[in-house]
Amino acid sequence: MSRFGGSLFGLSLLLTVLLGAATAAAEYYNYGNALDKTFLFFEAQRSGKLPAAQRVKWRSHSGLADGLAQGVSLEGGYYDAGDHVKFGLPMAFAVTMLSWAAVDNQKELSGSNQMQQTLWSIRWGTDYFIKAHPQPNVLWGQVGDGKSDHYCWERAEDMTTSRTAYKLDQYHPGSDLAGETAAALAAASLAFKPYNSSYSAILLTHAKELFSFADKYRGLYTDSIPNAKAFYMSSGYSDELLWAAAWLHRATGDEYYLKYAVNNAGYMGGTGWGMKEFSWDNKYAGVQVLLSKILLEGKGGAYTSTLKQYQMKADYFACACLKKNGGYNIQTTPGGLMYVREWNNLQYASAAAFLLAIYSDYLSAANAKLNCPDGSVPPQALLDFSRSQADYILGKNRQGMSYLVGYGPKYPIRVHHRGASIPSIFVQRSSVNCVQGFDSWYRRAQADPNVIYGALVGGPDQNDYYSDDRTNYEQSEPTLSGTAPLIGLFAKLSGKLGKPCARITLCSMDHQLMFWNFVGSYGGGYSKPYQTPKPPASAYKAAPTIYTPKQSGAPIEFLHSITANWMAWNTRYYRHKVIIKNNSQKPISGLKLKIEDLTGPIWGLNPTGQKNTYQLPQWQKTLKAGQAYDFVYVQGGPQAKVSVLSYY
Repeated sequence: MSRFGGSLFGLSLLLTVLLGAATAAAEYYNYGNALDKTFLFFEAQRSGKLPAAQRVKWRSHSGLADGLAQGVSLEGGYYDAGDHVKFGLPMAFAVTMLSWAAVDNQKELSGSNQMQQTLWSIRWGTDYFIKAHPQPNVLWGQVGDGKSDHYCWERAEDMTTSRTAYKLDQYHPGSDLAGETAAALAAASLAFKPYNSSYSAILLTHAKELFSFADKYRGLYTDSIPNAKAFYMSSGYSDELLWAAAWLHRATGDEYYLKYAVNNAGYMGGTGWGMKEFSWDNKYAGVQVLLSKILLEGKGGAYTSTLKQYQMKADYFACACLKKNGGYNIQTTPGGLMYVREWNNLQYASAAAFLLAIYSDYLSAANAKLNCPDGSVPPQALLDFSRSQADYILGKNRQGMSYLVGYGPKYPIRVHHRGASIPSIFVQRSSVNCVQGFDSWYRRAQADPNVIYGALVGGPDQNDYYSDDRTNYEQSEPTLSGTAPLIGLFAKLSGKLGKPCARITLCSMDHQLMFWNFVGSYGGGYSKPYQTPKPPASAYKAAPTIYTPKQSGAPIEFLHSITANWMAWNTRYYRHKVIIKNNSQKPISGLKLKIEDLTGPIWGLNPTGQKNTYQLPQWQKTLKAGQAYDFVYVQGGPQAKVSVLSYY
């Protein structure tokens, strides 16, 4: 080859590398693309009769008879996560987040031609809530039995599990669930008001009735719907009552609701709790930001003093996220991700990022700064934090992985989601029964046959490590409540930052450096379904209790317990939890267990291919000295026999 030809080849190779790097890096900032994909997740989660315009073609109609056995039509709404239960509390929170985006990010969503899609996503939830609220003091809060549902791994279209519906009424109150649903409907009424005033008025009527119901008949919804306790345990309802009042004041302008939030500010903790999280269960930071808007707009009037106290707590949350809160800050991973809990941590990061983007706008509109113990910062700093969390989610992390499924060149391909992991009913028309799904699809090492675009998985651990393993549900399961805040977040960032660089300029050279800094990957139990609940209301933010078993002489100890039981098909099933404890003074690797008399599905262990032999998953190959790991199995009758085969 000539020297000239070699130079051309080298230049061509360099340009290819630069273009590839620039494209991959720019992908992190294509928030418009991420926004479009996120809407698809909500279509994948739809229950009921799907519309002709349905874009997720591997889904079909399901849950058409929901509620009919109890004399009410509860068709529609959203399945919560990788299962097929319609849990009212996280669904309502998701609709509130979608509606807040439609209200406060109207300019950005309209500018990207996504407002209609946003309203469709909201309405799929609000139409269901209207059905679920047939009388002023009645709210159907859940469809499906979480316990029997988790016994099966099947498509929504094949469901054979119980579709029992659970309701709240004056004798079985649920102020948290009714309050959150009132907030969702009030926020949605604002979202629809410019486009469909009659529907907006209907939503507002339901919101007012539900707030009155929640306030008059007080109680925790999980006391009235015990089935939800193992999945979405509520720690209190005061935040939801304040949250609903704040949204109703914004939707109606009625001073009654503002006065309610002010008069109950201390008693209900609105001006007392300084928070470091915002989530489906903890609305205090959202209340504090929403009420701060009134003060920042100069509309506090006689309530200014109390509203200033609300803003102080809003500032506490924002300063904690920016790590300027006098040492009382959020925890972050080495890669900069907000870290709250081991289980489905990205839901806290997405919600906080969205909330700070909203607060940044409120401060900017008032030409105000954020006053932190460690100094004042401009509103842009809040948006920078939001962008850092969004970029981490989209791939700017130490694994180089996008945690938004279907976005970018590398994303999770083994998602803990029934519909995604089993071929579509249009491809495999024969039904997939309850246990067959576990045997044939749940434990497969191959990629999901259906890409569930726009799903935000649970995300990495505190060290930025993620295991792309379908059985690792703490990390690989997406939820409505985690994904919903991304709509407003991506909309804001797409409008603020514009399109990514498309040419090899200085901008793309910056992208190249960022690409090499972040896309390289690095090396680095199952306790109960879904999410870690809040602590009891009496000790709202106390740390969760950790059970420490007694030590025994054996190097490996097993502790068995039954954590739940239920009836299905005239058989009583038990959920068995087994804790494996390394009592030795050194790490144990390659642990193989023999499990005999096992007749049902098992979670948290992988079969080895040998009869009755199981091993720990890839992401938990070694148990350190004193470390515990737990797995779960479900079956009728007595417990299985667990013993050690080998380890090193």
